[in-house]
Amino acid sequence: MNRSVLISGCSGGGKSTLLAELGRRGHRIVDEPGRRIVKQELEGDGAALPWVDMAAFARRAIEMATADYATASWKAGWTFFDRGLIDAAAALQHLIGEPVLEKLSAAHRYNSRVFLTPPWPEIYVTDPERRHGFDEAVAEYDRLAAIYPTLGYEVIILPKIPVADRADFVLDRLSQEVN
Repeated sequence: MNRSVLISGCSGGGKSTLLAELGRRGHRIVDEPGRRIVKQELEGDGAALPWVDMAAFARRAIEMATADYATASWKAGWTFFDRGLIDAAAALQHLIGEPVLEKLSAAHRYNSRVFLTPPWPEIYVTDPERRHGFDEAVAEYDRLAAIYPTLGYEVIILPKIPVADRADFVLDRLSQEVN
């Protein structure tokens, strides 16, 4: 069974908070490639920032997500990814039309269930790493919600509930797969 689980969806929808809760419960988590890249770029020359060069940013995210996947794929237990390879490849493909998504997603399969955080305007905030507006976040969510099923994933929309309950929801849905 594939124990690499994607948590994707709308920016500002509570993905990182959910992953932190899953980490507190003893599960391995992998932080979002995009946020790690932005932090690195802000400390350096800033050439691969999404608001400077989105294609370079997406390519770096693909490289980082591929490495994250390779590192986690051989470990026992659940590993939860805050976004991942498919999100990065979908962004690049949307941006420049380069057909990378199907090839990359076939070579790097995550668990068949993907959990999406829906748009949640009440908790959405911008910060130094998230400068885009809510409308852009919703457009990205809509693209991802359409893409995942075409790649053979079952999309599960996370309810807008407190983080501990969200974590219980995810773990409960995954435990149903084991039985």
